[in-house]
Amino acid sequence: MISMPEVQSIRQLRRNGDSIASIARKVGVSEPTVRKYLKMEDLSPRPPVRRRRPSVIDEWVPLIEQWLAEDRGSWRKQRHTATRIWERLRDEHGAEVSLSTVTRTVARLRDEHGAEERSSGFMDLVWHPGEAQADFGEVDVQWRGALARMHHFVLDFPHSNVAPSQLMPGENAECTCQALENLFEWLGGVPERIVFDNAAGVGRKQRFEKVRLTRLFQAFQAHYGFSFAFCNPHSGHEKGAVEANVGRVRRKLFVPRPSVWNLEGFNEKLPDRCLGLGDKAHWRKGEREADLFERDRGALLPLPAKPFDVVRWERMKADKYGCVTLEGRHRYSADPGSAGREVIIGIRALEIEILDSSGRRLASHPRAYGDMPTDSSDPSRQLELLCNRPNAWPNSRVREALPDPLRGWLDLQEETVRREGLQTLKKTDRDNGWANAVGAMLQVLEATGGVDRASVQLAAARIADGGAGVSYDEPVDLSEYDRAFADTGKES
Repeated sequence: MISMPEVQSIRQLRRNGDSIASIARKVGVSEPTVRKYLKMEDLSPRPPVRRRRPSVIDEWVPLIEQWLAEDRGSWRKQRHTATRIWERLRDEHGAEVSLSTVTRTVARLRDEHGAEERSSGFMDLVWHPGEAQADFGEVDVQWRGALARMHHFVLDFPHSNVAPSQLMPGENAECTCQALENLFEWLGGVPERIVFDNAAGVGRKQRFEKVRLTRLFQAFQAHYGFSFAFCNPHSGHEKGAVEANVGRVRRKLFVPRPSVWNLEGFNEKLPDRCLGLGDKAHWRKGEREADLFERDRGALLPLPAKPFDVVRWERMKADKYGCVTLEGRHRYSADPGSAGREVIIGIRALEIEILDSSGRRLASHPRAYGDMPTDSSDPSRQLELLCNRPNAWPNSRVREALPDPLRGWLDLQEETVRREGLQTLKKTDRDNGWANAVGAMLQVLEATGGVDRASVQLAAARIADGGAGVSYDEPVDLSEYDRAFADTGKES
């Protein structure tokens, strides 16, 4: 490139009538250079754009673009890396290009595509009062004394930026619908429209805009009458407001880790705590978020006359022990009399309910979550059978579940005394629950050296009410009761 004064000399000499050859000699440049600058009509400054030189990768760029486009519909952990693209070009197409060249090309193409997405996809959306977005996040809590990872469901109202939340053990349809119902009751109404994440437990947006909903959510949505939509796959930016509030709720209300013993009680207070985060000015509108939230509430649909029972019913056959297994790893006891028979299973977010074929309630258990096998078989369910079949005592689940002192005492008793003790346990369990019944029997045994029904029932009632149970000034000899029990057994 020649200097601008040299260009000026070339053009001036030409205007003076000099030939191309003469100008070239006088300025000291080649004749093609003289012709080039004489032809230039515009000498305005131009941006310093770097022109890319032809490369051996050029012929493979369309194929690389095709692979990257296909990746956008795939799970991010199963997309092409630059190395994988290089391997495929080498092995499948015989391309003689270096890994570094492929890496630079892939980075450039991805950057160009990202710029296109940012310019065309990130729209400044307007959210009206009463519209909501829903999503899950993960949090660690001290669940009944042990560290556990749980899920917090956030129902964000973008108009006000207020986002009430619920803590749930999973992200299935039961948890999603139960969290929504809890929040509807707290709100006193139902959002007109809710935008869900593609994998929020209620349905999944598939190819060609088709949405597959769970049956439970279909019934739930029809019951409450709200409209809904789903984000496109891999398009979390379509609901950035709720994702931001998922993080805000986690940072503000779950740091430090809360200790949770009763999930229903914790969830009852959680929405009000989330509302307390709205005592500040909206980042764009200037008004207090809590004041804007009143407009959200004013636009809600009314609640139906009756709440929805968030439950999924299934028919199953109990095994020979009267138990059923859900999700292949969580075992629940139904009733010994239901062994080998069909039962009806009610699957809720926090509870498993078991009915017989006629609809009579047999049992209920807390619902188990996680990948580890669990067994919720309740030893108290075997008590009645055990009272009628005392020979099964040595290998029974009841014996295994009792603490050593109580188990050892029952082992030493004659059959009639053991049966009376088991009947005492059965009746006390029915009145006060298994844990309170066992605790009461152990307390009376340690204090008196024996077990009598009146003392056990009194102690269990006091334990159930939060009392300290029955205290004794000195051990009581209950051998007379033992002999009486034995005599009663002989008479029968």
